Amino acid sequence: MHTQQIRAKMRSMALLGAGLLISLSGIAGKPGSGQRELIWPKGKMPDYQEHQIAAMTYEPEGSKFKSKDHQVAYLEWFERPADEVRNGTCMILISGGSYECCCDMKYIEQWSDRLTAEGVQCVNFVYRTPRPVGMAIYQSAWEDGQRAVRMVRSEAKKRGFDPEKIGVVSMSAGSHLALLLAANSQTSAYHPVDKLDSVPCHINLAIVHAPAYVTTDGEAGIPATRDGYGTDVRLSDVFHFDEKTCPMSLHHGGLDCYSPNGSTLIYRELRKRHVPAELHLYPNVGHAALGFERGVEFMQQLGFLGETSREVDVMEVYNSDSARARVIRQAVWPEGKTPDFQEHQDIPYIEWHFPKELKTKSIQIVYSGGAYDRSKPDDFEVAPVRRKLNAEGMTVVTLHYRVPRPLGLSKHTTAWQDLQRTIRLVKSQAVSFGLDPNSIGLMGSSAGGHLTLMGVTSSLHQSYLPTDSIDQLPCNVQWGIGIYPAYALTDGIDQHNTTGGNSDAALLVPEFSFDLCTCPMLFVHGDADGWAAMNSVKVWEKMRSMGVQSELHTLATREHCFNHYASQGTGSASMLDRVVEFLHNQKRL
Repeated sequence: MHTQQIRAKMRSMALLGAGLLISLSGIAGKPGSGQRELIWPKGKMPDYQEHQIAAMTYEPEGSKFKSKDHQVAYLEWFERPADEVRNGTCMILISGGSYECCCDMKYIEQWSDRLTAEGVQCVNFVYRTPRPVGMAIYQSAWEDGQRAVRMVRSEAKKRGFDPEKIGVVSMSAGSHLALLLAANSQTSAYHPVDKLDSVPCHINLAIVHAPAYVTTDGEAGIPATRDGYGTDVRLSDVFHFDEKTCPMSLHHGGLDCYSPNGSTLIYRELRKRHVPAELHLYPNVGHAALGFERGVEFMQQLGFLGETSREVDVMEVYNSDSARARVIRQAVWPEGKTPDFQEHQDIPYIEWHFPKELKTKSIQIVYSGGAYDRSKPDDFEVAPVRRKLNAEGMTVVTLHYRVPRPLGLSKHTTAWQDLQRTIRLVKSQAVSFGLDPNSIGLMGSSAGGHLTLMGVTSSLHQSYLPTDSIDQLPCNVQWGIGIYPAYALTDGIDQHNTTGGNSDAALLVPEFSFDLCTCPMLFVHGDADGWAAMNSVKVWEKMRSMGVQSELHTLATREHCFNHYASQGTGSASMLDRVVEFLHNQKRL
């Protein structure tokens, strides 16, 4: 049966229970059309306060609403997914509202429609608000939340889902509550009231949008007063990160008044405990639920939407140069003028790849990784993005920089020289090709990601003496794309990150100047990468502290070179779409 037919059938049914299960007619476009189940037995709700109600904000609008009849938190069960797509997962949907109300009807509807279509059983959880008096702002909601998880788990068999495939998706204050449920399940929020309270209340995954009150400068229930910064600002100690802490996908806007540093701090604690996690940070966006599709991909990667498909080689997916019109190869240096020339190194060159249909005057420079010992401009780290961007109408310049590593110099020195010269070459010729010399970006992977950071953060530092008039041009760029950048932290200067980048002693390496020409970046990194995802996260944090808004995505369970082979429906497979979206948002495509 089609999902919409099932929805119509479920809405027409009035399922009766033992005094707790009721059916409601609902309001068009709002939650309220499913079955509601009160979570506390009569007279047993802990910490009752007369001023609190449990209702979505549209409910009191009705003339028949009486607050005394709506004081018990409830679950609202949405339609059962169609049998042909059911996957045994249940997601609890949690609204935000500053712990003063439950207001996110729009998000609840969007999440339930999307997840139900994926085969997930959804249930809306409505907790008591406004904030309780004389106790922590979250206390009554946390009590309701633990009880709600127990009730959901107890009904798994009846409703046809796996009791160990229960997750939450949340927003704002609801995300603060979700973090409590995800990290504190072994701490009881209330004294047991009946036998249901012997059921475990841990959850198995969480998609957490814009969590509020996470840093100590805002944990009292206000926006972060110092934006999450300061030597005395830290992660709120209400989160315990016990042994049942579940995998999480954290989503946050870079301009959120409930600081995105709260999400980076949560992510760091999860990494310390080897809990699979994702972090999705969006530039120039305030308080909002962002990137829910990334949460769906997170669920797919972890197997909550059924078995992942076989991994496919990205070179098989992007296997055609049909969108390319022509190629021009050029030497990087004038003959006999290569700085720090060493006999054992390759001769560097660039290739211009022009699209058949030019749709933008912007230029993307792309190069591979390879530990500064290899450079492969036709391999999986370069050819697919070159083909993707040519198809989007963008000119791509690929760089083969000098390898292997130079002797007697830092590992990146000659590659950095080649990159600065390449930027100048591209600027000097852009107008002759009908392109914009002031709209140039860099993209590199692994060691190439480190090289991108050199180009983005240190363009005001010269890496060689001028060889000709081209070297009088500046070598700053307008954006950067770093794919699993290596060697960015002091615990992994020339190797895997020994502490995973999580230690306070793991600092950004000194070669990154973060000068006044530092530009926005996109980072994509595997969460399980030995060249740790914290390389990207800590650079993102540094850039934000400077006022540079960048974008970041980490991918749960994925290692180095995650984009070489990937399963359909996961973030690894859609990585190049993030590149295109970023370029669109930067107004370069």
